[in-house]
This record gives sequence, C-alpha cells and structure tokens, in this order.
Amino acid sequence: MEDQFKNPNHQQESNQAHWLDSTYSVRTSPHQAAVKRIVDAALAAVNPYQAIIRSVSRTENLLQVGNQRYDLDVYQQIALIGLGKAAFPMVSALKELLGDRQCGGMLVTKDGYANPVGGKRLEGIQICETGHPIPDARGIAAGQEIQRLLAGLDAQDLVIFLISGGGSALLTLPAPGVSLADMQSLTRLLLRCGAAINQINTLRKHLDQVKGGGLARLAAPAMMLTLALSDVIGDPPDIIASGPTTPDISTFQDAWAILDQYHLIDEIPDTIRIHLEKGCRGEVPETLKPADPIFSQTQYIVVGSNYQAACAAIKQAQTSGMNALLLTSFLQGEAREAGRMMAALARQIQMTGEPLRRPACIIAGGETTVTVRGNGKGGRNQELALGSLVDFSGLEQMMLVALATDGGDGPTDAAGAVVTGESLRRALTKDLDVLKFQEQNDAYGFFENLGDLLKPGPTQTNVNDLAFLFAF
Repeated sequence: MEDQFKNPNHQQESNQAHWLDSTYSVRTSPHQAAVKRIVDAALAAVNPYQAIIRSVSRTENLLQVGNQRYDLDVYQQIALIGLGKAAFPMVSALKELLGDRQCGGMLVTKDGYANPVGGKRLEGIQICETGHPIPDARGIAAGQEIQRLLAGLDAQDLVIFLISGGGSALLTLPAPGVSLADMQSLTRLLLRCGAAINQINTLRKHLDQVKGGGLARLAAPAMMLTLALSDVIGDPPDIIASGPTTPDISTFQDAWAILDQYHLIDEIPDTIRIHLEKGCRGEVPETLKPADPIFSQTQYIVVGSNYQAACAAIKQAQTSGMNALLLTSFLQGEAREAGRMMAALARQIQMTGEPLRRPACIIAGGETTVTVRGNGKGGRNQELALGSLVDFSGLEQMMLVALATDGGDGPTDAAGAVVTGESLRRALTKDLDVLKFQEQNDAYGFFENLGDLLKPGPTQTNVNDLAFLFAF
C-alpha cells in the first residue's frame, strides 16, 4: 500500500470535500492526507452498520450471534428496539439480515441522527428523535410507547435490543412521583459539577423505570438479545445507556453517595431526594440484580468499542509510515488536565524522541469530564484541546486532534478541535486571551475564532472520545 505519510501530497480517491478540510490547522498542514486517513480509519472501524454485519450472520432461518443460535421459525413475533445515537444504522443492518422475516419495533435516537442508510427506509419500525444530553418530553413519550410494545410480548417472541451511547438521556420513563423537570434539573447539576458518566448513570438507573434492567423487566418473558456499541470506558454493560437490558450492581446507597460527594443533596428537587431516601430504606424496589431469573433468557454482545477504533487508527498510522502507540483507552479526569498531559507528551517527543521518535502518532481514548465554572460554550474535547494550547505553544510540526466520535461534543455542533504549535501565536494576533476563555469554559468560542473546530456532523457512531497526537 502507498506510504501516505512519506507522500504528504497523496490525495484521497474521492473528490468530495472532507469534514477535516474546513479546519484551518489541518487544511494548511502538508500532512493533511495522513491525518485524515488515520482519523477516518478509527471511525470506519466502529461503523455501527458494519459492526452488526460482522457480529451477526444468518443461514436460512438460523440467526448466529456469538456462540448462540436463534431459530427464527420458533418465534411468533420478532421486535427490534433501537436506542442511542447509532440506533438507525444498527437497526438497518439487522433488518437487512432478517430479510423476509417480518418484524416491527421502534428506535429512539438523537435529533438529526435518523438518516436512511443507503436510502433505505425501515418498514414497520417507528422512529423517534429526542433530546440529548438533557431529556425531553419526546423521550418520555418514546418510553411509554416502548413500554406498550414490550407488554404485548410473551415467551414465544424474540426481542432484539440495539443499544448505543446517548440512550440514557434519549429514552426516559421517570419513577412515579418524579417529573421530567426534576430529571432535567438533576442532569444539568450533574453535568456542571463534572460527574463521570458511570456516576450520572447510577443515579439515572435509580430514578427511571427503563434503566438498570428496566427494559428487560418489561420484555420478560420473551427471549432477549442485546447488541451494544459501547461509549463507556471498559465497556461495562450496566453503564452503556444505563444498562436497560442488563443486571445492575449499583444500589440506592451508591446513588445517594454520589450526590453527597458533589454536595448536591440540598440542590436536587425534593421529589428526587424523597425517592432516593425511600430506596435507601428499602421502601422502593431496587434495580434488577444478576441473580434475577429474567436474565436466564438473555444474551448480551458488545459489537464495537473505543479500543477497537483506536486500534484501527494505530494500524493505519503504521501503514502510513509512522511510529504509533495506543497510550490508553481509559482516559478520564478533568479534560483540561488531560490536554496538558497530551502537550507534555508532545514536548517530551520534541526534546528526547521518547516515547516515540518522529514521525509519530499517539492515541488516547476514553471520556474526560468538565467542571463548569463559566458561562461559555463547549464540550470535553474542545476543553481538552484548549487545556493543551499554552503548553503546546512553539512545538514544531506537531498537532493534537481531539474529537467526540459521534460528531457532537457537548451541546454544540462541533466534535472537538485541533491544536498546533502555532495556535497560541495565531490566537494572540486575534487578541484572544486563552486564560479568559478557559475561565469561562468557552472553548467553542476560542476555536471558532481560530477556524479550528471540527464539524463532521452526526457520524452515526458513538464510542467515546479520541485524542490523536501527531509528531511529523
């Protein structure tokens, strides 16, 4: 294969504009083609449609998933329930595999993510777009409709859940006595204080009827299969989309401890505090636990992950003639501190040639958090990039690309941002005060001024975040 790094003038076969082409620092780099191919390789490896095709096969009326076979002739009904940012392509792929076998169901995804794959429509599947990351009334309506659909299933039916990141906010059915406004208030508090996704989902599981095994409870006694695209570190099934079809190991006491850790007990709505207090006293049933007999009729498979995306990018970097290293797929902590760490690695390469000599590509995957103190706009990847900028200043022939694999970083239309050794100099020529933008958590405003926001639009996949450090 052609060495794309050693030939930076190599052009992609397609003449169509690429989403990285609009980013100033990538567009002006002589290594633009190599950067684009490495980032694209990561996203292509976790294409949800292809992930389902790789994981599921059909021979006549036998559906093979891992080491388990499903005889389609046995089931009276087959229902498909898609949930998350990748729901549409995942359901599309399974519908294609099922072919002539009639099935119905519903998918719930983020606004703008229900786009036909190859122009195909999903006959028999209700489609609902709802709010993210703050739940909305459409998410409750979707929860009620799925509750109705699952209530009609029995032991002679098969329900296939296609779960991906974002599902926890997109589908909601609050516990009795807890309102949508209550859940919206709690979500905003948790996002602003910098709580990790596993902590946020622990609380959601104990305040929602469809999470923490809730969908499995509603679907029983039907046979259940879950195919999941993971957007959480380590791929724990009980955290992906708040584990709607899996056992939950967390407790009401765990949920209460998280509120205590972030000093939120006096700030949350009274209804939530009362519900959790009742749960801690045993007056409200716990989420479903591993010993529950419901799970004797279930199978759960992770079909794509952050690690898989990072490994594909590493392989492409090596093919492009670069020394490549997967630093971690467990990156977490404050985003701006993670950015400083990536800049420190870059400086180490420049000073000593360690841990890799040029040309080099180091990749870190995971999910950082942002403790919001200002009134600016951004997301954790933009915050990571801004956090690296001062320490990155002056580094030669280096680039940091930080992106959310779903194409949406926080409540913005950007996936992330790009930093080079020239970014600070360029900012100063535009009278942009980096520290002020950091104080306001306004990474979006900063990189918008530089023309270095990444805006791919919805990628229809979602496996957390990736940071690419390039030393050319």
